Amino acid sequence: MSRVGVGIIGAGNISTQYLENLTKFPDVEVRFIADIALDRAQAQAEAFGVQASGTVEELLARDDVEIVVNLTIPAAHAEVGRQVLAAGKHVWSEKPLALDAESGLALLADAERLGLRVACAPDTVLGAGIQTALRAIARGDIGQPLSATTMFHVPGPEAWHPNPDFLFAHGAGPLFDMGPYYVTTLVHAFGSAGRVQAVSSKSVERRTIASGPRAGQTFPVEVPTHHAALIEFDGGQSAQSTFSFQHALPRNGFVEINGTEGTIVLPDPNTFEGDSTLWRFGQEEPTTIAAVGSTFGRGSGVLDLARAIRTGGTERASGVVAAHVLDVLLAVRDAAATRTAVDVTSTVAPVAPLPEDWDPSAATL
Repeated sequence: MSRVGVGIIGAGNISTQYLENLTKFPDVEVRFIADIALDRAQAQAEAFGVQASGTVEELLARDDVEIVVNLTIPAAHAEVGRQVLAAGKHVWSEKPLALDAESGLALLADAERLGLRVACAPDTVLGAGIQTALRAIARGDIGQPLSATTMFHVPGPEAWHPNPDFLFAHGAGPLFDMGPYYVTTLVHAFGSAGRVQAVSSKSVERRTIASGPRAGQTFPVEVPTHHAALIEFDGGQSAQSTFSFQHALPRNGFVEINGTEGTIVLPDPNTFEGDSTLWRFGQEEPTTIAAVGSTFGRGSGVLDLARAIRTGGTERASGVVAAHVLDVLLAVRDAAATRTAVDVTSTVAPVAPLPEDWDPSAATL
């Protein structure tokens, strides 16, 4: 076996987090960075010692690139992903996989027809924090899992983001921007979701940018800024989840899973580390479960995909999981809009937790 060649489409801010890790993993090698702004692609290539940069067409024509990391804007994820597959390369996509179910299914269908793979963020679920909690649940620390509560409550990203407009546009909002972290964690813990009920609201029609060169400017709010959902899972579990950009009191990163013998509080699902806290019936004080495993950040899922390609295994942050998570989020949106329960028709196979010694920094290929 040999190292897996990687190319990146999109040299914006998020590419730095990927490059910091992908250039350290011995099983992969970043060989090309593409962007519509050629100078931006060149600057990132020079900063991280990548030998070549240029256009998307140049990247897709390279024979030494097997995986393309798609870091374009969400509206372009599915279209760019299909272009990558058509060029004979595997896809790693930033979240969400697509903005509608049909586009996501078409992407997966192309991959199956061409014998290629699609995997998708978030790969925070592969970090030591969430994986340690998932292993605790799998070995029965809380007994049979029954229910969960998740909360993402913040005032809104216009308080710190210099260009927050896109986060309040169609296809975004707290549901689609932050929801993937929480719902992905729930799917890894419980399996497939089957039905959703939800409500939503929008606090104001326009918001004001608070920082950066556009401070004081206002912009329209196109989508609800609060969703509260009841998600039912095929295994009988349920989750109460809220995703909000309209809370003055922040409560983000909260995931609590309850079982027949106890309750476990997980670390922030938007991070790769953090300990868990276990409360058991009859126990006066909680137990801290120290995180064990990889704390490398974004790019860990690309590495897992590369190893799965070489060994014939199954990548954990798969496109199938991402498509199911997208279906759940779309069901939350539609349930709130119609004030009716919405069924989720897609399913996913159970995802086994990573072993404690899973190490992206090890040379295995």
